[in-house]
Amino acid sequence: QVQLVESGGGLVQAGGSLRLSCAASGRTFSRYAGWFRQAPEKEREVVAAISWSGGRTSYADSVKGRFTISRDNAKNTVYLQMNSLKPEDTAVYYCAAGRVSIPDAVTGPYDFWGQGTQVTVSS
Repeated sequence: QVQLVESGGGLVQAGGSLRLSCAASGRTFSRYAGWFRQAPEKEREVVAAISWSGGRTSYADSVKGRFTISRDNAKNTVYLQMNSLKPEDTAVYYCAAGRVSIPDAVTGPYDFWGQGTQVTVSS
């Protein structure tokens, strides 16, 4: 089992920045990880993903160049640095842990989810 706890959400003005953190515990070794978001009345969408090694990342087109996903395996923590935030980035952000895989796998099913953290960007 893997437990995930997100933090760092809040209210920010358009153009501002936030850094989300996802602290993991349990059997986290060798799992890729991702950040997702869900806005009101919209489906959950993937924002960014990172391999277990940290050597590979992927991003949704809507956040490329603005968001950066990273991880510190020694601290069992995954981060999402969000810059140049826009009102359309407003959503509940979730981190997720994927399956045990090869070091550079960055896609696949996600088995464990955090409770989410609210990000609100005002115009």
